[in-house]
Amino acid sequence: MKFFLLSSVLAWIGCAPAAFTQTIEVDLQLALGSDVSRSVDEEEAALQRQGYIRAFTHPAIADAISHGPLGRIAVMYFEWGGENNIRPVVDWSLIQDKKSMLAFAAKLSTDVPMSARRTGISGAIKYAIASIEKNRFSSRRKVIDLSGDGANNSGVLVSLARDEAIQQGFTINGLPIVNNRASGSGWQQVENLDLYYRDCVIGGPGAFYVVARDFKDFGRAIMRKLILEIANVPPSEGLFFRASFRPRKAPPCNIGEIRRRQRWGDWDDDDWVPMRRLQRPGKNP
Repeated sequence: MKFFLLSSVLAWIGCAPAAFTQTIEVDLQLALGSDVSRSVDEEEAALQRQGYIRAFTHPAIADAISHGPLGRIAVMYFEWGGENNIRPVVDWSLIQDKKSMLAFAAKLSTDVPMSARRTGISGAIKYAIASIEKNRFSSRRKVIDLSGDGANNSGVLVSLARDEAIQQGFTINGLPIVNNRASGSGWQQVENLDLYYRDCVIGGPGAFYVVARDFKDFGRAIMRKLILEIANVPPSEGLFFRASFRPRKAPPCNIGEIRRRQRWGDWDDDDWVPMRRLQRPGKNP
């Protein structure tokens, strides 16, 4: 009898963690991913990070969260370069008031951005999907929010990753950072990057994109974008800035892969470098 009781207790204890794991329902699960590939220098990476920090200390974001049906969201932040170079910075956090919002912003301030070779938008999408699927939150809206200044040139084609995300019920929003500055290695930005994001990156229910004119404009753009995302009010037209009023042609979804092969062939050189020690000119975007 004692053996039976002991076995029952041990069995109950073994099942207890699963039994008491509680899923927290929120209005939105939001995975924020920033491009820190070699086309992004130290100052530009800092501008991106500071843009998010300022946003999560702004009353407008708190107000947008509070007006949701449940008044709470779950957010995480990661930085990405190539497909195999993805670094979580702040894990999933429940944000439901000013205190929790400021705590998230404080965590974003604890280290400096790192730099990694290649631009793997498709890898960032896959990473965000996996992260959302294994967290402790549930929501009707699951959004992947990616900002960057280049086209995918690592991993599977970005359009394939996007379509897979859409089929699984995710929304991908984008923040293309448009600028005419060449990278340290002379790598020029893809022309009409905003149209590339429109046609190849974003997708899913209510998907939209907001364009930053350059890295200095990032703070304004991310603030507007986060408010629209959290409030679930996508704009009727995603394009908030046009570099030209002339007719423009969208690049193909494999433009990044084409440019990579033209310049370097099939190279594979992925690693992280502390952003503050990154010297320009660099080797790869």
